[in-house]
Amino acid sequence: MTSLLSLRGIGMSYGAVTALREVDLDVAAGEVLALCGDNGAGKSSLVKILAGAQAPSAGLVTLDGQAVTLRSPQDALARGIATIYQDLAVAPRLSIWQNVFLGSELTRPPFGLLDKRRMAEMSRGFLERLAITIDDLDTPVERLSGGQRQAVAICRALRWDARIVIMDEPTAALGVKETAQVLDLIRRLHAERRTVVLVSHAMPDVVAVADRVVILKAGRKVADRPVRGLTPADLAALIMHGAPA
Repeated sequence: MTSLLSLRGIGMSYGAVTALREVDLDVAAGEVLALCGDNGAGKSSLVKILAGAQAPSAGLVTLDGQAVTLRSPQDALARGIATIYQDLAVAPRLSIWQNVFLGSELTRPPFGLLDKRRMAEMSRGFLERLAITIDDLDTPVERLSGGQRQAVAICRALRWDARIVIMDEPTAALGVKETAQVLDLIRRLHAERRTVVLVSHAMPDVVAVADRVVILKAGRKVADRPVRGLTPADLAALIMHGAPA
């Protein structure tokens, strides 16, 4: 396996509390990697490190074989790592295209006016790549379904041409239909050879879309194996009891 992103000996401490202990992780280009574990296992701390939201207390991060220091989420995004948190960080009252280009708006010379038409057209193109049809790109995001909001958040990652998309509990609180839509979005990212790190408590979702699963327990990696052949019950047992990594 050729690693796009590698972590070696990652540790994370908050005062006297140790959240991560000597975690090694490899993420291959184009794979869907599931990151699982109970609450308090260390998933959130690991995601924050990958997203550039916090620096590890110990260890090394390499990207494309080069050691990197992810100083901020903006730094991570500039290096091709986009993180979509559970709350999506969308602006509910802004339109679809405004959310896709939030913080990176396109302008028209010579006066620097917003190029609304181009941003709307590009947003429609991103949605079409995800097989999502929304007629009115001026629709406020607050009027969209949960699955459609996930699509808008993914479009923002596509706008930045992210190579690695981290999705934190993307199907939490969604119904059956919307969950199926989000899983299809992940499959489409996979089809584009983009790398997805999926953080999820939903074992059926992991079995449905992931190539490989890494399980954390009490801050340590306790399992790292292909998903093929595993059932949701198998994954639940790994989370409860662990296995040699």
